[in-house]
Amino acid sequence: MSKVDMQKGYFGEFGGSFVPEPLQAALDYLEQAFEQYKEEPEFNEELEYYLKEYVGRPNPLYFAQRLTEKLGGAKVYLKREDLNHTGAHKINNVMGQVLLAKRMGVKRVIAETGAGQHGVATATACAMFGMECVIYMGEEDTRRQALNVFRMELLGAKVVAVKDGARTLKEAVDAALMDYAQNYENTFYLLGSAVGPHPYPTIVRHFQSIIGREARAQHIEKENRLPDYIVACVGGGSNAIGLFAPFFDDKEVRIVGVEPGGKGLLTGQHAAPLTAGEPGIIHGFKCYMMKGEDGEPASTHSVAAGLDYPGVGPEHSYYKAIGRAEYVTISDEEALEAFHTLSQTEGIIPAIESSHAVAYAIKIAPSLPAEQSIIVNLSGRGDKDVQQVFDIMHNTK
Repeated sequence: MSKVDMQKGYFGEFGGSFVPEPLQAALDYLEQAFEQYKEEPEFNEELEYYLKEYVGRPNPLYFAQRLTEKLGGAKVYLKREDLNHTGAHKINNVMGQVLLAKRMGVKRVIAETGAGQHGVATATACAMFGMECVIYMGEEDTRRQALNVFRMELLGAKVVAVKDGARTLKEAVDAALMDYAQNYENTFYLLGSAVGPHPYPTIVRHFQSIIGREARAQHIEKENRLPDYIVACVGGGSNAIGLFAPFFDDKEVRIVGVEPGGKGLLTGQHAAPLTAGEPGIIHGFKCYMMKGEDGEPASTHSVAAGLDYPGVGPEHSYYKAIGRAEYVTISDEEALEAFHTLSQTEGIIPAIESSHAVAYAIKIAPSLPAEQSIIVNLSGRGDKDVQQVFDIMHNTK
């Protein structure tokens, strides 16, 4: 457990579980199973087996030499989560939760997805273990990420396009929670981000922390010391908390989470609750969130479907409140520029989500001494985004 757990389910004042009674019973059962199995040698041996043989871990901490030379200044290292099977960090958490579901004797798995990567990872694991799989996805995101919808269906999952509200990630989570509340006796809700009611933020951080543990050891091996900066994009915040948590006690390491600034904070068309939001309750937990005048979750915008969420993980909210991490924004335009820059200097096409973190590294590296280093979590690859970027460049819908 991270040292930031003040009491069960809380990170400082953030987190908790604000859900109806039937759902609370299901969450208590899930927490009991997680606490039982997470320390069990047999469970961890099986998880390690699949992470190594199926996911392809450990993945490299890659020195981006040409990008570093182009920028001048600090060394830029990329934690290559894009090299995982299914192309993103999402599979780390999915393998852990599917193995939990297996031990709980559940045959039906549901999940929500924004960019589609969590949906693809969940559908992949369910195919491998022979489980029924239902994925909820906002209708707008199914349009933006049509290729991932097809991948999920190819893997045997049923994709449900959610037509409520803004038809993005928030509505997909709403629909998945509703399904879970009605069917929890025979269904496992495989939540993909470090959000939601307790115990989900703790479970997701637990399984994603392999990112930071590997990166920390790899950087020490390469540089004989810790990095100066660690940087990751933050939507719900699972890839970021996976990198950040193992560095929490390393006070000399600066932690930077990069939120989607969209079309600019002043326009209101962004998804940056840590930068421009206030504490509130969404999806059964307390966090920084974007609120409308009515106090309800505000509409969001990001060029990256996976970052388009009005709330954020409670652990990130806590890191901000105590000043352990700094949270900044990168605009759609800057993220797209970084998408092209990394592609052309390193031959690595990043996910648009990850491009937000890359953009921040591009911004700060030139101002830092050459002996310093930055780890950027390259949380996913950009295959899924190529059509979207093509359409943006050619002004087509």
